[in-house]
Amino acid sequence: MTNDMNLDIFSDIESDVRGYIRSFPVVFERAIGSIMTDQQGTEYIDFFAGAGALNYGHNNPIMKSRLIDYISDDSISHSLDMATAAKKRFLEAFQSIILEPRNLDYKLHFTGPTGTNAVEAALKIARLSTGRSTVVAFTRAFHGVSAGSLAVTANQHFRQAAGITLDDAVFVPYDGYFPGLDSLAYLEKLLDDPSSGLDKPAAVIVETIQAEGGINVASFEWLRGLRELTTRHGIVLIVDDIQVGSGRTGEFFSFESSGIVPDIVTLSKSLSGYGLPMSLVLLKRDLDVLKTGSHSGTFRGNNMAFVCATVALEEYWADDALTRDVHRKEGLVRERLAAIAAANPAAQLEVRGRGFIFGFASTAMPDLAKSVAAEAFSRGLVVETSGPVDEVLKLLPALVIDDTTLNRGLDIIAASVEAVLARA
Repeated sequence: MTNDMNLDIFSDIESDVRGYIRSFPVVFERAIGSIMTDQQGTEYIDFFAGAGALNYGHNNPIMKSRLIDYISDDSISHSLDMATAAKKRFLEAFQSIILEPRNLDYKLHFTGPTGTNAVEAALKIARLSTGRSTVVAFTRAFHGVSAGSLAVTANQHFRQAAGITLDDAVFVPYDGYFPGLDSLAYLEKLLDDPSSGLDKPAAVIVETIQAEGGINVASFEWLRGLRELTTRHGIVLIVDDIQVGSGRTGEFFSFESSGIVPDIVTLSKSLSGYGLPMSLVLLKRDLDVLKTGSHSGTFRGNNMAFVCATVALEEYWADDALTRDVHRKEGLVRERLAAIAAANPAAQLEVRGRGFIFGFASTAMPDLAKSVAAEAFSRGLVVETSGPVDEVLKLLPALVIDDTTLNRGLDIIAASVEAVLARA
């Protein structure tokens, strides 16, 4: 009899580049909402949400029903960038539900279905529109693993896998990276000094919350200062909202609460609503400079993703109910994590985050997060780590998780912290 939980086929045939299977070494089979089930029938609470691609939970019933109907009607599944009914409905919904209420006048560029492809397109647009090549990025940034986006990613682990020289990117300190340093004043000095060594950049690319970088949260004041600086110097401001957009901070865009309007926004992950591959670049009209077909992709017309993305917009973003609920649960999580930190003072636990993305880091024990994540998985919780050395426990529950399941997951984290510290 075959052992359904045997992982040998993965180690024998799949490349050693595989990652998450090492942290979660079971064969998952089913998932509903925030509960994943392996082939043995063991249930796990999901605080990972597909690395932020499942903001509305696994197999969201409204999206699933609409998707099944769409497929059953022999509707278009693949269309490159041809016009289809599904794409038309998505465009109409995005314009009426997202752009118009926020007074945003963006054009939409559908790229290949990965986040890194959206970043590549954004960088091309900025460079072509300005005639300049340098891009300013920030310490601990993560923007993808293809050549252009990898050049503006700071993490050595990813950069060293490139196999080529990564050029035309300059890194400056992110907000709070260097205590006491005004990083915007530092950047302004570089821009103003013709002998600084920094060529005038085409763009500045930024995450309002650095998710992979360790849940580093930029202040609204800093973001507004960055917007003012880039405007004054004629530099394109790109906000990478791939992981912390689509509602992760409560509002649809992570930059909304700061009041800024970027020149370009990249979206992916939970944009489709159902975990289906889909990416999008929003750009101001004067930046629509790419020639026809000059940034193409065979799978930029994933109509099944368009269907589910439209459902997500209509069901969750036509009013502010989800935003209010996310902020309510934000307070619950922050309070629970603060209580865990207070109960374990020796670990010097620090709570980071905004909206529904949280980090839990120990300034005294850098390996604590990895040990807690492993312990939590043994107790039935899927939760990952982030940061330069995986020193931050990274919480990404589905936005629609119910309070009971959310609290059960937080109970597991509390018990896991205590168990790991007891063995230390």
